Amino acid sequence: MAHTPVPDDRFYPPADVLTEARRWAAEEPDATTASELGRMIDAAAAGDPAAEAELTSRFAATLAFGTAGLRAELGAGPNRMNRQVVRRTAAGIAAFITERAAGQYTPRAVIGFDARYHSDVFAEETAAVFAAAGIEAHLMPSALPTPVLAYAVRRLEAEVGVMVTASHNPPRDNGYKVYLGGRAVETDGRGAQIVAPADAEIASHISYSGALADIPLAESGWHTIETATIDAYVRDVVALSPATPANRAVRHGLQVVLTSMHGVGADTMGRVFAAAGFTAVTPVEEQAQPDPDFPTVDFPNPEEPGAIDLALATAERVGADLVIANDPDADRCGAAARFPDGWRMLRGDEVGVLLGAHAAETATAEGTAGAQVFANSIVSSRQLSRVAAAHGISHRQTLTGFKWISRVPGLTYGYEEALGYCVAPELVKDKDGISAALLLADLAASLAAAGSSIPQRLEELAAQTGAFATDQLSVRVDNLALLTDLMARLRAAPPTALAGAAIAETQDLNDGADLPPTDALLYVTEDDSRVIVRPSGTEPKLKAYLETVEPVAEGEAVAAARDRATDRLARVRADIAAALGLS
Repeated sequence: MAHTPVPDDRFYPPADVLTEARRWAAEEPDATTASELGRMIDAAAAGDPAAEAELTSRFAATLAFGTAGLRAELGAGPNRMNRQVVRRTAAGIAAFITERAAGQYTPRAVIGFDARYHSDVFAEETAAVFAAAGIEAHLMPSALPTPVLAYAVRRLEAEVGVMVTASHNPPRDNGYKVYLGGRAVETDGRGAQIVAPADAEIASHISYSGALADIPLAESGWHTIETATIDAYVRDVVALSPATPANRAVRHGLQVVLTSMHGVGADTMGRVFAAAGFTAVTPVEEQAQPDPDFPTVDFPNPEEPGAIDLALATAERVGADLVIANDPDADRCGAAARFPDGWRMLRGDEVGVLLGAHAAETATAEGTAGAQVFANSIVSSRQLSRVAAAHGISHRQTLTGFKWISRVPGLTYGYEEALGYCVAPELVKDKDGISAALLLADLAASLAAAGSSIPQRLEELAAQTGAFATDQLSVRVDNLALLTDLMARLRAAPPTALAGAAIAETQDLNDGADLPPTDALLYVTEDDSRVIVRPSGTEPKLKAYLETVEPVAEGEAVAAARDRATDRLARVRADIAAALGLS
């Protein structure tokens, strides 16, 4: 992850931690947070090493914008999510956006929030800061999905959007995603998340040295976004794949299980599916209502082991054809299908190529393929590029994150392997798990009507493009410094071969190459295996993205080529783990 530079006065040397913590506690507007911090300060002052370490973690740095904005555990201090951080961040954004307006217009802002702890409070604090700064602030009427907020930024032509969410992070986390739009940004970036240099410019306006009381707060003056905007989102998403007399009966018959993973997507997703004619929809009742504790999962992320077990059990019980799993803010779409050997979660790359191939075939049938532009992040599979090439469609690679994917000029479809899909950039310039779910269900229904299925379609695509196998090696750490150490280890002693094939290409993406500089290493072997290693931009993890590909000979069973690719993938995984010192 590329870290945004911040002014030196926002970092506190360890010797000053107690002083800064006491100043913070004196200004803390939340009594519970202030009390917790006070006890920690007393313990640290008495020599408690655990309290000293925790205070240092909270006060030795400030939150910086990463791949998906700000994310951190709730708690006091500039390196946690709390009301002070939100006020100071909101004040920095307000200063940045009014500076861009330069008195020529009144900036407009939209603010959304999910159902995590304090999300509604952080959203209202943001609205109060914006309104006091002379910004026309519009607050969502309730906890709603991130794609609805991203849609509202474009629909209301707002200069700035803020979504209070930590997406799929653990229960104690919260976060802050920032979008720019309207007159504040160039055309291709309107409605997208912030990137450089805007992130650094906003950071330069965020002050942690001034008194919190110096940030004005309005007691009223912001607006509540009308439900017409939410209704418009539902209507526009349904219009992406409208029910017709020909497909309505098939949609009625498709048995779909939906889980919102204790998040805020259930109502909006349900409305979209019902309006599109999917009536045989069964929610996972245990996960249908928003719950910030996420009691049925260890991590509320469809990618995590066990996260969709309840959905799969429900699918078995009702005889489902498809399982759809959103993460808590519904910007991601996970899916599972029944294969010959039972139910299996689809990899993000599999859903990505399914949706991409569906879009490519539609464009080819309509004669618009030459006007299409597909994109995916560099850590996603290369299979989409082969599908695009076969249809005469332009394809681009970007850095990880939809703030980059969504900015590809002329984009018509984009995805990343972490279950993120942008199927309608004209509506939502970000990943959208609701519109993606609708199109995936439509594809499943169309395949069923033709006597086919999602597993069969994946076989057909492998026969056309080669059998791709992908996997991740993920290392979770407690100390973020370990990520730097692991990357340094690879840079000092890179692998020379993977799965017996020599490394043919090595790139340190810190040097930029064809992309903006980022902390990542890329290796490609002589037999076209590829590995990309990078620190996660949203979690304390190091991730290695692994991919192998085997050609499918004429007349050969796809399964044979896939077995070769999978076997080589396992050996690549073992070799990169050894290079990282993990085995």
